[in-house]
Amino acid sequence: MSERLRIGFIPLVDAAALIVAADKGFCAAEGLDVELVREISWANVRDKFNIGLFDAAHLLAPLAVASSLGIGHVKVPVISGFGLGVNGNAITVSPDLHAAIVAMADGDVADPLVSGRALARVVAERRAKGQEPLTFGMTFPFSSHNYDLRFWMGAGGVDPDEDVRLVVLPPPFMVESLASKHLDGFCVGAPWNSVAIDLGIGTILHFTSELFQRAAEKMLTVRANWAAQHPEVLKALIRAHARAADYIEDVANRDEVCALLTAPGRIEVAPELIRRTLDGRLKVAADGTLRTSDRYLLVGRGAAARPDPVQGAWNYAQMVRWGQAPLSADLLAAAKAVFRPDLYDAAVGTAPALPSAPADGIGECTGAPFDPDDIAGYLARMTIRR
Repeated sequence: MSERLRIGFIPLVDAAALIVAADKGFCAAEGLDVELVREISWANVRDKFNIGLFDAAHLLAPLAVASSLGIGHVKVPVISGFGLGVNGNAITVSPDLHAAIVAMADGDVADPLVSGRALARVVAERRAKGQEPLTFGMTFPFSSHNYDLRFWMGAGGVDPDEDVRLVVLPPPFMVESLASKHLDGFCVGAPWNSVAIDLGIGTILHFTSELFQRAAEKMLTVRANWAAQHPEVLKALIRAHARAADYIEDVANRDEVCALLTAPGRIEVAPELIRRTLDGRLKVAADGTLRTSDRYLLVGRGAAARPDPVQGAWNYAQMVRWGQAPLSADLLAAAKAVFRPDLYDAAVGTAPALPSAPADGIGECTGAPFDPDDIAGYLARMTIRR
């Protein structure tokens, strides 16, 4: 008799391993009968997961940390033995804002430090003219999208709490909000940046892999008490998804993978948008300009699926920086403990590391190294923080 599991997910390309594992039969091969439940917002996923309506969840890495720390909501300790995606977000802006940033730039706007400084000049000019602050969309307060925007802005001298407005929107609503001019830009995962480009209403300013070489994006999470009660089921779940990730990363399977991801009840966008994402070859402007990156979204290659406690520490550092959490050795330890490489290794064996992986595990574009055991020292370098 198979083990029945319900898993909540958001329609994003970094749910690929979930969808392929269920729909290609990799879960069934492990004795798992998985029902994937599509949700519209991260709050929905979190709340249903917390109270046990989902056995596992496609969850934002920072949200998994926040849940375990009891920050922003009830405390529900969660763990992850499998990463669903490293990197994969992008910052998209309206054509008007893109033109303004280019006009203010003191160099190549492909450099996020150059574009960040240009944004600061745009903000200052708008303030001098008495114009409304720019508004940017992100998916959740405890999300990489929030921290991506804040890091980029802060590096350029923009205070994200004082100089602009950041608003929360579910990923599928970003494009319509940019089209209606309720937003001047947003940070979201694939495929929604590409949807905006194809509609001619935005320009991708940066892949967030240009801000950080390696940033955990989504995790396959389970509640800690559930994991303790179902250790063999968890191993089977990790094995099925590791097999799916390997399948996705094999270019020979891409057409089939894109068909699975775009099926009814899954992501439901044009297969071409999924293919661009998985290939790391995206249109960034309405004129068809292409940008490529071999680390835009890592699903399985380069040990992307093996959880790294350094990522827990980095996400916790962002929470402290922006006033969401106090600085505490106990909270830091709890944040690291969400990421469980030991569970991954026990299920599938140790994965080979990415040869070009940053020495500190993060690779911030500012060049400053991150020490997961010295959050205070890391934050001391930040001129803009709470």
